[in-house]
Amino acid sequence: MKRHINFSLLAFAMLSLMISHTSLYATNGYYSHGYGIRYKGMAGAGVSLSQSALGSATNPAGLVFLGDRYDFNLAIFNPNREFTVTGNPSGFPGTFGLAPGTVESDKKAFFIPSIGANWSLNDNSSIGVSFYGNGGMNTEYPAAIFGGAQPTGVDLSQMFLNTSYSRKLGEKHSLGFSAILAYQRFEATGLEAFGAFSSDATKLTGNGHDNSFGLGFKIGYMGEFSPGLRFGASYQTQMIMSEFDDYSGLYAEQGGFNIPATWTAGLSYEFADWLFAFDVQQIMYDDVKSIANPIDPTALPPAFPDGSGGFTPNPNQIALGEDGGSGFGWGTMTIYKLGTEFRGVDTWKFRGGFSYSEQPIPDSEMLFNILAPGVIEKHATLGVTKILDNDQEISFAMMHGFSNTVSGPNRFEAPNQQNIELNMNQWEFEIGFSF
Repeated sequence: MKRHINFSLLAFAMLSLMISHTSLYATNGYYSHGYGIRYKGMAGAGVSLSQSALGSATNPAGLVFLGDRYDFNLAIFNPNREFTVTGNPSGFPGTFGLAPGTVESDKKAFFIPSIGANWSLNDNSSIGVSFYGNGGMNTEYPAAIFGGAQPTGVDLSQMFLNTSYSRKLGEKHSLGFSAILAYQRFEATGLEAFGAFSSDATKLTGNGHDNSFGLGFKIGYMGEFSPGLRFGASYQTQMIMSEFDDYSGLYAEQGGFNIPATWTAGLSYEFADWLFAFDVQQIMYDDVKSIANPIDPTALPPAFPDGSGGFTPNPNQIALGEDGGSGFGWGTMTIYKLGTEFRGVDTWKFRGGFSYSEQPIPDSEMLFNILAPGVIEKHATLGVTKILDNDQEISFAMMHGFSNTVSGPNRFEAPNQQNIELNMNQWEFEIGFSF
């Protein structure tokens, strides 16, 4: 047990050092499409499967069927994001026009490590620890898109430390529980032009990276109801996070940025050399005000032009950073994941998968989502594992997020004056070693 504890501390320290220099941009909104290389090769499906120590990120109930196991994964993630503005600014008083043209975000590669370990306490129970990137968003535009003093962009990273306990209920059913320590860091630049709309313009932009910590829980069930047919389900609570104090003039609730609750349920069926899994996942973005609050242009300006060179105060103003302040307007996201694994070639396992979801950004919320264009809807994945000697294995997985475009009006401009189009496609390549 002492060796196990020392391993956990070493892994935690190593991954903390790596992630402290890492940014990531996830795929289902800002959540990852899957956790653990075996699951990622199946498009994230597998809530009813016990595949690796990182499976606790999907369903901690499966750990008790896993035995002692250690997993190390490293992914390189390539999101290609851009926006296009058509139509010239009107120049009318009280409008907020953008320069027409297409702008691509810089920084096209991100490294995302993950580590998991599981230990059997006895035949009926186990404990596990995993550390992984939950998701994030990143844009680094090479110009001051909103006319600020710096190039425009945001950088959000979220990491989870997941400590789990799993116990059998009979031979083929189990429950699992995880306590999750969540950490996130955030930075925004180039938003000076929104200072007049902020409750505190000194806490709006350009304050470097700020940190936030919080806690949440996950509970899961897994069971086999007939030979080869399994069902699994899990629920993860909303992570209640400390505020981003340095950005209390940007995010609603004075810098609040909780992490949404999620649930997942799915079936798997194994016969001969084939395994199939189907999951449904839901991410409740609309329960977090800083993510879900829509933009209301009529509520943001502190005053309106009165037509005679003066201004009339806006009695309905809700400034950025207030409880009702504008966010990204995201809604709840439902994801459907289908994955398969073929085991009929000696010491090899081959995987594939596909997932689909409707992206969470309505066409009325284009302006702020230039900062967070999470518009991907379809993912295809492939994966392979080679079983080595001494219960070791090496794995590879790849993902492609198909190009998707969402467009809508610039609601801070005159009607029919400007249109904003967001576009993104993604690639991810991951290698893993387990023993």
